[in-house]
Amino acid sequence: MRIPQLGALFLTTLLGLLAGCTAGDPPVRSTLPASQAPAAAGTGCGSPVETGPLPEWARAGFTGDSSMPHVMGDRGEIVGAIFGHPLSVSRPEGPTNKILWVSRLADPPGDLVIEASLEGSDTTETRRVSGGPGPSIIDLPQPGCWHLTLTWPGHTDTMDLVYR
Repeated sequence: MRIPQLGALFLTTLLGLLAGCTAGDPPVRSTLPASQAPAAAGTGCGSPVETGPLPEWARAGFTGDSSMPHVMGDRGEIVGAIFGHPLSVSRPEGPTNKILWVSRLADPPGDLVIEASLEGSDTTETRRVSGGPGPSIIDLPQPGCWHLTLTWPGHTDTMDLVYR
């Protein structure tokens, strides 16, 4: 009978295709120069901007619905709650590039140091948030995908942020 053979062929092909897609694969990073970098997260910049509720551990100080744009660190140790999304290089009017950094665990005192590198270039920037994760204004000089290494006492995490 021909139908079971086609079903088996379809199933074998489908399983072969799915074998190459695993949850453990690293995020794909764009290799475009900064001038051609994607304008939105999810189009080559590795850290997606979520718009649902903040993780439960990051909701202190929020009342009601905690849904807002945010980016989770690759290791899950920090979240950046983004006010004034999307982030922008130039804001002549309106909200600033305010990011509230929230660490998963209570931290010893110390600053949050952000080492940022612009994908496809040699451009790097360093920002410091006094007192550790907390409210900040993080302005960066060029649009594109910025790879961030965030370091604070006892912790390091990474994420990508897109600036338009």
